Amino acid sequence: MDAQEIVQRYAEGQRNFSHVSLIQVCLVNAKLIGADLIGADLIGANLHGAELTEAHLSQARLNQANLADADLVQACLTHADLSGADLSGADLTYADLSGADLSGAKLGGTDLREANLHQANLNGVDLRCADLSGANLREADLKDANLDGAYLGGADLTGADIQGATINKAELSKTKMPDGTIYACSVPANLRLI
Repeated sequence: MDAQEIVQRYAEGQRNFSHVSLIQVCLVNAKLIGADLIGADLIGANLHGAELTEAHLSQARLNQANLADADLVQACLTHADLSGADLSGADLTYADLSGADLSGAKLGGTDLREANLHQANLNGVDLRCADLSGANLREADLKDANLDGAYLGGADLTGADIQGATINKAELSKTKMPDGTIYACSVPANLRLI
C-alpha cells in the first residue's frame, strides 16, 4: 500500500489499516483522524503536519518518522517505537504513550499536557520548552533528558529515573517528584540531577 492508496481508502470510509507496511511513505498533512494503524510499519515515514487525532497507533513502528507539527490529540501510542522520531511542535494532548520507546526523539516544544507517559523510555530526549503539565510520567526513564524550560506543573514523576537530567528554568509547581514529594515552588527551577 502506498500513500495515495491509504488516503483514497480513508476518504472512502475505511479506517482499519492495522499492520500495514508504509515504510518511508510521504503522508505530509494527511487527514487520518481515528485511523486504526495498530502495529503499522511507518519507519521513516513523513507525517509532518498530519491529523492523527484519536488514531490508534499502539505497537506501531514509527522510528525515525517525521511527526513534527502533527495533531495526535488523544492518540493511542502504547508500546509504539518512536525512537529517533521528530515530534517537535506536535500536539500530543491526552495522548497515551505508556510503554512507548521515545529514546532519541525530538520533543522540543511538544504539547504533552495530560499525556500518559507511564513507563515510557525518554532516555536522552530533548524536551526543551515542552508542556508536560499534568502528564503521567510515573516510572518513566528520563535519564539524561533535557527538560530546560519545560512546564511540569502538576506532572507526576513518581518512580521516574531522572538521573543526569537537566531541568533549568522549568516550571515545577505542584509537580510530584520521583520520591513522591510535591514540589510546591512556583518559581522556575534550575536543577542538574546526578
